[in-house]
Amino acid sequence: MSCWDTVQSYAFRSLGYGERLLPRDDFTICQQVTLIGSGMIWNIYFGLLALIAGFFLANLVAVAKAAQNPWFRKPADWFILIFRGSPLFIQFFLAYFLFLNLKQSTGGFSWLTSAWAGALVVLFLNTAAYSAEIFYGALRSVPKGEVEAADAYGMAGWTRFRRVVWPTMLRLAWPAYTNEAIFLFHATTLVFFSGFPAFQQKGDALYYASYFADKTFNPFVPYPIVAGYFILLTLVVITAFGLVNRYLNRHLPQDQRRKIRYRPQIIR
Repeated sequence: MSCWDTVQSYAFRSLGYGERLLPRDDFTICQQVTLIGSGMIWNIYFGLLALIAGFFLANLVAVAKAAQNPWFRKPADWFILIFRGSPLFIQFFLAYFLFLNLKQSTGGFSWLTSAWAGALVVLFLNTAAYSAEIFYGALRSVPKGEVEAADAYGMAGWTRFRRVVWPTMLRLAWPAYTNEAIFLFHATTLVFFSGFPAFQQKGDALYYASYFADKTFNPFVPYPIVAGYFILLTLVVITAFGLVNRYLNRHLPQDQRRKIRYRPQIIR
């Protein structure tokens, strides 16, 4: 089988299309690159949807945390504390246990025990908590002069928030939020270790990398391939978020624009 035939057979294997059986012997670099790349579809799926949904929830939680009313502030504080204070790995296992009990007690919600839904919910809530803290810090850092200028123009309430406070908050928070987006995509690899099963071998990138490592007894080929894919994904995220950052800072002089810098952390 040529490399092109391998790509045609396994490019969408993680989605259930193409060759049903995984390679069992004579593993080639092309097979490993193709299948691990196929698994990356799920990593992008988890990261992208969790990031989009988490962005909106994070904005709501940040505003609630900044509110004077304790009925809004306290739930936001506890939400952030629970999901930032506990390891994501443990959250996956607890969520799977809760979703499984919910399925058994109600006879429904079976879709939540699948990785495509259950793991996505956990990632969505986790990134929303981290992002909310970032947005809250930026919200507290909005210059009072801009708010006073909005008041002088007769803006108040929702109009002032939408046209002055929220854009400034985003501009201040965007570099840190870019790092959170990168960490989120990296965190999608934990789905492989969670309790959520991979249905019919439709796993993510780490699922296929582990398969090849177990079969060949050589982890130094598949795992660097995974790392290479995530480095490319990180570059795409930095580029996309950099364009948004440039748009948010378009009104500032060139020397005052905040640039995005990726600052890797050992512990998230």
